[in-house]
Amino acid sequence: MNKRTITPQNALTRLETLCARSEQCTHDIRQKLYKWGISSSDSCKIIKSLTDRKFIDDNRFAEAFVRDKFRFSKWGRLKIVQALSLKHIPRHIINDALELIEPDDYESALISHISQKAKSIDMPDSFEGKTRLFRFMASRGFEPSLIIKIINSRKWAGQE
Repeated sequence: MNKRTITPQNALTRLETLCARSEQCTHDIRQKLYKWGISSSDSCKIIKSLTDRKFIDDNRFAEAFVRDKFRFSKWGRLKIVQALSLKHIPRHIINDALELIEPDDYESALISHISQKAKSIDMPDSFEGKTRLFRFMASRGFEPSLIIKIINSRKWAGQE
């Protein structure tokens, strides 16, 4: 198997282009460098260069990730925290990024998702229906106590 090798300079150029197009985190870049067979010392130099020149910024990455996953993928805080933790983002950065989600928007999104899901359930007010709603929203990463509060309040059904 004839595998083309990537030089550290070539890797840096490719990563600058990648980081200019989309937000990347340090962990993903480190994984990519490892996959390309770049030595550990060269990887550290490349990551330091990218970080110093603001191509990589884990704070900025976490903020963009939280915004996108909440708005477009309709994820709850727990699922976002888990995904960012898997990318080795420090907890204090994750907590700061989660502050971008307005509590009223978060609750409104949860109500909207429950209401949408309830339409596909035969008897959403039954114990089984509420359990299905709960499980679905928990799988989306919303906090169990908040899910129960919203389900029991019946805000999702247009009743309070």
